[in-house]
Amino acid sequence: MKTAVLQLPGLNRDRDMIAALTKISGNAPQTVWQTETSIDDDIDLIVIPGGFSYGDYLRSGAIAARMPVMNAVIAQAKKGKRVIGVCNGFQILVETGLLPGALMRNASLKFVCKTVKLEVSTTNSVFTSGYDKGQIIDCPVAHHDGNYFADSATLKTLQGDDRIAFRYADGTNPNGSIDDIAGILNQDRNVLGMMPHPENLVEKAHINIKDGSEDGRALFESALNLISA
Repeated sequence: MKTAVLQLPGLNRDRDMIAALTKISGNAPQTVWQTETSIDDDIDLIVIPGGFSYGDYLRSGAIAARMPVMNAVIAQAKKGKRVIGVCNGFQILVETGLLPGALMRNASLKFVCKTVKLEVSTTNSVFTSGYDKGQIIDCPVAHHDGNYFADSATLKTLQGDDRIAFRYADGTNPNGSIDDIAGILNQDRNVLGMMPHPENLVEKAHINIKDGSEDGRALFESALNLISA
């Protein structure tokens, strides 16, 4: 599969994402700048990495969501192409309307950077089929505005449609997100947004936890069709 990583002013996790995708797929992703108005149709997976696009002015992701390239992302998502937004990428996807809800200031009002526990809440997606339902994995977070909120009707829909991809587990919710939500899917299940950074746990060299971890690897292997969905 061919992949693409978006690059916008203020995003600073694109190199991590490029390294992870290259490591796992064996091919370097195409990079797409904010002013591009189209994304090649032969791109199968589009990734919006983390960081602080446009300094998080107005709202996190609000300015980036209005850049020309995001119209191209929306168009490809509507065609069924796979899209992942991580951290600021999640915030951008919410601002475009591709994912519901809102991401607010952390309940602690502080930036949080640490490793948390995630529960795989569904395996019914091209992103999570490489895990077991209920599996607990490690994943780092680094954000200031990761407090996911949705109104009661939206939350009920996400729960009823099995569209919550990941939840913070074992009391490690770092931001106050409703229902411990760490990642969600769109209605067509081809768009994933999540606050934690799976790209930082794809090989044993990642040693921010004891003995290293590859807990994020299955997400990308699944999205790249290296694991059967």
